[in-house]
This record gives sequence, C-alpha cells and structure tokens, in this order.
Amino acid sequence: MLTVAELSVSYGAISALGGVSFSIEAGSIATLIGANGAGKTTTLRTLSGLLRAKSGTISFKGEDITRLPPHQIVARGLAHVPEGRMIFSNLTVGENLAMGAYLQKDKARIAQSRDYVFSIFPRLQERLTQSAGTLSGGEQQMLAIGRALMGSPQLLMLDEPSLGIAPKLISTIFEKIVEINRDHGVTILLVEQNARLALEISHQAYVLETGRIVIQGESKKLRDDPQLKAAYLGG
Repeated sequence: MLTVAELSVSYGAISALGGVSFSIEAGSIATLIGANGAGKTTTLRTLSGLLRAKSGTISFKGEDITRLPPHQIVARGLAHVPEGRMIFSNLTVGENLAMGAYLQKDKARIAQSRDYVFSIFPRLQERLTQSAGTLSGGEQQMLAIGRALMGSPQLLMLDEPSLGIAPKLISTIFEKIVEINRDHGVTILLVEQNARLALEISHQAYVLETGRIVIQGESKKLRDDPQLKAAYLGG
C-alpha cells in the first residue's frame, strides 16, 4: 500500500531524515520506533504532505504522492493523527467529527462513517455535544482517531497515541487500534514511544536512529532481538 524510497528531509541545514526506505503491506500494522529526535514524527509529517521531502519518493497505492499537498493526500485515503492529538478544543465532539469529513460530499456516507466511529468509540456518542477541550486525554485521543476515520482512510497514521493518557486507558486505545485494523481492514502505521506495546500489536517494525532505519523485520522477531531489547525494551 505504501512504499517509501530513499526519503531525505532537512530543516534548513539540519538533516532530519537521511535516505529512509520502507514499505507497508495492505491490511497490516507497521510500527516506527526509536528515541526522541530519531525522525519518527518527521517521517509521518512528510508522508502526509505537511513537510516537503528534499529527495526520495513516496508511493501510495502505486501513485507517486511525494509532491502532493496534504488535502489531496487525505482525499486519496491516507489520514494522519498527529502527536498531541490537535483536536479543535473549542468545538464540540460532533463538530470535530464533522471536520474529519470535510472532503466528503455524500451525507449518507458521512452518517455511515459517524456510526462506524461510534461503534468503535461509544464514549464519543455519549459526549457528542460536549466541548472537546473538556474531555480527558484518553477521550481526546479517541476523538482524534475518530475524526481521522470520518474521512474513510485506507491507511491511518498514528503518532504517539499513548502520549499523555492515563495508563488504564492506554490498553483500551491499543485494543481499538487492533480492532480498526482487524475488523475494518484499515492499514496502520504506528509511531509509538512504548516500543514493547507497539511490537506486541504490529506485524512489521522499523527502528529509526538519527534519521536512518537501522533495524527492520517482523515485530515478533524483533521483540526477541538482543540489540533492540537492550536499547528500547529495558533489557
């Protein structure tokens, strides 16, 4: 579904990514793990068109999207849930969800998407008229994911979904991520600081260090990799 080839990104004179290459199979969950500053968020922002690649190519469903603007990338079925959730805190839950469907014209399809989101996150339906800024961190993460799902994406990119969430809700969020993939066929690219959790739910993993992929393979194999365990899984 997604192929990234020799992707390089710079912030001025500072190189953030230096020739990153990876691919994601349709229907799978892939994860990018690595320390802070390794280039994980930069990768997602470049894939969604928020940053411009210095060189390299991004191919989505066989189409080169490297130079497309973000709204055209979303329209093709690639959605991005950013780090920090970035919900519209002054709008209601319902209004936030409506913003996620801004490219959709079919009212019946929008209603269907909303029902789909409520089936995954019933709590959002309970808080439909509530101001999004008054939700808990976990509920805001549910809303951010739900808003992205309103656009009917085929590939969903999640940046640090466990960040700032109460521990008891983290497992719920990750169960829902698995459900979205397993029951609804959405391909997922996950960036997650909790490497152990990310490797448990993903099929394929890529380890980024200072803008380069240094380890890659099946997640279940990487969980037992001595080098990875020492660096990211606490030994």
